[in-house]
Amino acid sequence: MVKYFCCADLLKSTWDQVCVAFWQRYPNPYSNHVLTEDIIFREVTPTNCLISRRLLTKTSRSPRWMERYLPKHMASSAYIIEDSIVDPQKRTMTTFTWNISHARLMSVEERCEYRINPENGSWTEMKREAWISSNVYGLSRAIQEFGLARFKTSVTKTMKGFEYVLAKMQGETPSRTLAETATERARETALAAKEKAKDLASHAQKKQYV
Repeated sequence: MVKYFCCADLLKSTWDQVCVAFWQRYPNPYSNHVLTEDIIFREVTPTNCLISRRLLTKTSRSPRWMERYLPKHMASSAYIIEDSIVDPQKRTMTTFTWNISHARLMSVEERCEYRINPENGSWTEMKREAWISSNVYGLSRAIQEFGLARFKTSVTKTMKGFEYVLAKMQGETPSRTLAETATERARETALAAKEKAKDLASHAQKKQYV
């Protein structure tokens, strides 16, 4: 069984601007989880399409119940392959991404297509599709639900980051406010405190039975 997700977004920038911003997405305030990006392969085809492959390294904090299935050095990071095709004649950009880390535990495949909005030639429409699957016996459903929830959260941050980069490119003031920054940091601090409290409770429980 595979979890399927599909959504559409609208970027109020031209297709050319979106294509340029795509290569300049990182870093941005919403992409602190992206550690590195490396171009593995790039070529221009006889039809003038630009084909690229990149390797992305991201932090990937797994829930504690999942960490037992991962090597310690892999529980907090993930490697992602990103393929892209830019077709200047059809005015489309298509990207394919998938994880090569933890793939036996959970596989996340994503396809995005960017094209000119038919109702407004100065805007770009985007269609995003994703497939989340797992073959872990007895846990596949829970893992897929977790993967889908995390993917939806990631999509929100990705779009905010994209809009932030586009705004900076066009000389506009990015929409991210100080209040939003403070709220996000407070949320991250609260989550870290919650995890620490769980660890302390777990250690205390172990000592109780020793």
